[in-house]
Amino acid sequence: MLTLDPSAPETARPAPIPRPAAPRTPYHLTPEQVQFFDDNGYLILRKQIPPELLARLRAAGDAWIERGQKATPETDPNHADFGWKRGPNGRTFYSVGYVHNMGQRASLELLGSPQVLAVVESLTGPNFVPTYESMVFKMTGEGAPIHWHQDAVHPRKHRLFNYDIYFDASRSGSGVLKVVPGSQTGKVDVCDFDDNHGWNPPGVMEVEMDPGDVLVHDVMVVHGSEPVVGKALRRTLYYEFRPAEEIVEDGPWDRNWIDRRQRLIPIALRRHAETFPDADQYEWRISDEFRPEPGADEAEELRVAHVVNMAGSYCSAGDAGTGKRKLVD
Repeated sequence: MLTLDPSAPETARPAPIPRPAAPRTPYHLTPEQVQFFDDNGYLILRKQIPPELLARLRAAGDAWIERGQKATPETDPNHADFGWKRGPNGRTFYSVGYVHNMGQRASLELLGSPQVLAVVESLTGPNFVPTYESMVFKMTGEGAPIHWHQDAVHPRKHRLFNYDIYFDASRSGSGVLKVVPGSQTGKVDVCDFDDNHGWNPPGVMEVEMDPGDVLVHDVMVVHGSEPVVGKALRRTLYYEFRPAEEIVEDGPWDRNWIDRRQRLIPIALRRHAETFPDADQYEWRISDEFRPEPGADEAEELRVAHVVNMAGSYCSAGDAGTGKRKLVD
């Protein structure tokens, strides 16, 4: 069973909004898909990304990794947005943040596509905010685990989620992502969960993916990946979205930040239309209340820093069962 964090607030909350509705276009989710997401905390969309766009994204991913491996404070103004950590094999390169600011058009072309934004609208309504964007990866031979965690904990009056695009295949036995369906309903004591269940809790789901597949996951669903030896390169691009109404209610950002982040969407819509003029385009029906004011300098819109973040549920380093571990945000 899941052990809820006793310090967390009451978890019984109103149902997320908007309610499932008939899809406005073929790219929008069906009521059944929305209901599955609400019940389980995740949804898999097979072959979601068109081949030509996927090829551009994979090439962008290669370029980001190459750039990050060479970046230093002296040579690259974005060096701080490349993530490194200590692993079993020493210092490991594992993430690229603020990808729209990394010199590759493909990330904005994807953001402006109906394959992304129609799905987002289905879960948030039209006043969505692109809150985070990053590529996270495991290099060839790097099999360090990603321990059980919840990305962010919130009052659950709205849907907050990640839209995860897989650039490479992910298979069982190779450090595949695992999710615990239904675990998104409250803050979980992930230390206790790990101690009691290890990597095989009841009902756990292995998310096997092919290039171009998408996983939409609730930011509170418990997920992680176990360690493996000699795995192949796996790159996943993450876009997080939240309704503007939720940020106004719960923070941690203000209306000015919302406006600045939403300015990414018109830029992304233009990039998608420029590169794929014959493809279907997304029509953004944002309300006048949240319609962003265009910025004076488009380049400034590509990296709007977060400064503060909503806390998640993670477990600090330590040995299972020793009592030395504790929940950390």
